[in-house]
Amino acid sequence: MDDGMSDKVWKRDEIQSPCIKICVVHPAERICTGCYRSIDEITQWSRMSNDERAAVMEELPGRAAGLTKRRGGRAARLERK
Repeated sequence: MDDGMSDKVWKRDEIQSPCIKICVVHPAERICTGCYRSIDEITQWSRMSNDERAAVMEELPGRAAGLTKRRGGRAARLERK
C-alpha cells in the first residue's frame, strides 16, 4: 500500500545537514570539528527552517579558521627529545 507519503518525506526541499560523521567537540570552542556546528545547532537542526539552516551554513566556513590544530601526538613528542 503506497499512499505517496513516503515519497513526500524523501523529496522534501530542505537544506541537508553538513554532518560528515566525524563528531568531535572542540573542548574550548564547543563546536564539532567535523561540521563546525555548535551543540545547540546540531540538536535543533531537524526543527530549523530552511532560512535558519541557510544562516548556519553561511557561518560554517568562517568557524573552521577559528579552530586550532591540537598540539601533541607523535610529532610533538619527537620534537621534545
